[in-house]
Amino acid sequence: MAENRRSKLITEGPQRSPNRAMLRAVGFGDEDFHKPIVGISNAHSTLTPCNAALDPLAQRAVAAIKAAGGMPQTFGTITVSDGISMGTEGMKFSLVSREVIADSIETVVNAQRMDGILAVGGCDKNMPGALLALARLDVPSIFVYGGTIKPGHHDGRDLTIVSAFEAVGQYSAGTIDANELLEVERRACPGAGSCGGMYTANTMSSAIEALGLSLPGSSTMAAEDGEKAESAARSGEVLVEAIRAGRTARQILTREAFENAIVVVMALGGSTNAVLHLLAIAHAAEVPLTIDDFETIRTRVPVLCDLKPSGHYVATDLHQVGGVPQVMKMLLKAGLLHGDALTITGQTIAETLADVPDAPPEGQDVIRPWDAPLYAQGHLAILRGNLAEEGCVAKITGIKQRQITGPARVFDAEEQCLEAILAGKIVAGDVLVIRYEGPKGGPGMREMLAPTSAIIGAGLGDAVGLITDGRFSGGTYGLVVGHVAPEAAVGGTIALVHEGDSITIDADTLLLQLNVADDELARRRAAWQPPASRYPRGVLAKYARLVSSASLGAVTDL
Repeated sequence: MAENRRSKLITEGPQRSPNRAMLRAVGFGDEDFHKPIVGISNAHSTLTPCNAALDPLAQRAVAAIKAAGGMPQTFGTITVSDGISMGTEGMKFSLVSREVIADSIETVVNAQRMDGILAVGGCDKNMPGALLALARLDVPSIFVYGGTIKPGHHDGRDLTIVSAFEAVGQYSAGTIDANELLEVERRACPGAGSCGGMYTANTMSSAIEALGLSLPGSSTMAAEDGEKAESAARSGEVLVEAIRAGRTARQILTREAFENAIVVVMALGGSTNAVLHLLAIAHAAEVPLTIDDFETIRTRVPVLCDLKPSGHYVATDLHQVGGVPQVMKMLLKAGLLHGDALTITGQTIAETLADVPDAPPEGQDVIRPWDAPLYAQGHLAILRGNLAEEGCVAKITGIKQRQITGPARVFDAEEQCLEAILAGKIVAGDVLVIRYEGPKGGPGMREMLAPTSAIIGAGLGDAVGLITDGRFSGGTYGLVVGHVAPEAAVGGTIALVHEGDSITIDADTLLLQLNVADDELARRRAAWQPPASRYPRGVLAKYARLVSSASLGAVTDL
């Protein structure tokens, strides 16, 4: 079978002479038109430290692909910085960017009939955006993660970007002064790379490694270390091998691969956003996966890693003690992974992990021994009740208070809630409700890191609950519940909550309940009117018209 099975449609035959003429202008010679054309989707940007070091990785991949006999062609795709836009209107565009990234990669690869695609990304939506495209395209594909940031250091402790968000709450509560706030700000992000804990970027890079579409060990490398560039070059070589073998993305993105990814996310203590993104990627790959599958898997997988935000360590610490391969080998030995799942290298998961030790190194506690896990069951729980008939997602480990019944404090936007927290208007026992922040209602399903970090900083992390039809950052922890569906904008019960209503969050019975009589809820529902669109035109308007429920992954192509 020809290596250029797709691109020959634009490079071969007399009728394609004009096409070849244009390709000659960008570096093709006579001998190149029969080689596979390999796209390099490069999300390099100086907008954010997550993406600031991607270009050298893309160039290493280009050189490796050329040396392996492919013809690389680079093109750009976007990024937005979740951390910089957090807490502002700009965060509405974060989840939207996932779709823009996916659409742009799909568009270029199909328009140019490329034979394979190597995607390079760093910030949170780069990973799921690229994977959506790879799943839709079903061509030989590999993802190269830009790498994690190294921790900052101050006063004998490691810092991440979440340290800065929490310092804002501490400053507002009067527990630190302006000088301390400034010192944390100055040291939280010491260089290039994605946010350092097991937040969304590192969660999704780890999930992609578990899926088999990136190289073993690559998901926890530091952006500034030389091994990251070597891994990018090796990724280019592996991709050319996959093109020659006809090994495509959907051969790897099977139901078994998604189950492996969910198991790994649970064992790592990863971000709630993994639920949203893995559902969306599975939809793109036409693999059946539901929100309830996460709950089924959660109950049999322990949390093995003591990682931030609720734990002590960062991704570079995990990398030093064996990284994701070490965790996967422990899970494989316990019978929790599908060892026969294929990877982009052509090896199975079991073959890939054959030389990895069965147990983590002694003398460290980043990865716990199998018989002494951090928690006996996974942390990402799916709650239901009259407030979330389609389900919602809660991170239920690392919290002291697993149940709360309290009065609702209702906010129709994130900014209103943050203002109340910083003004000291929230007290122990309250249940905060942030609504009209869902996929359609935001639009864009903003992450709530600013208010949740302010709660932690104010010393209320174990004393209040928070529910939202929006999302949470991977850096969030505490008794918080997101992805509430149906969302407020479509008339979900969260839209009917009144100030002072009793709400119950119960992590043990997996319940999210509005304690209001059914007849009263029926009366409120009859009187409810959908709010006017906040954005009548532009990308947010288009997104709001197309996007599905969070319980389906907030996809736009149902």
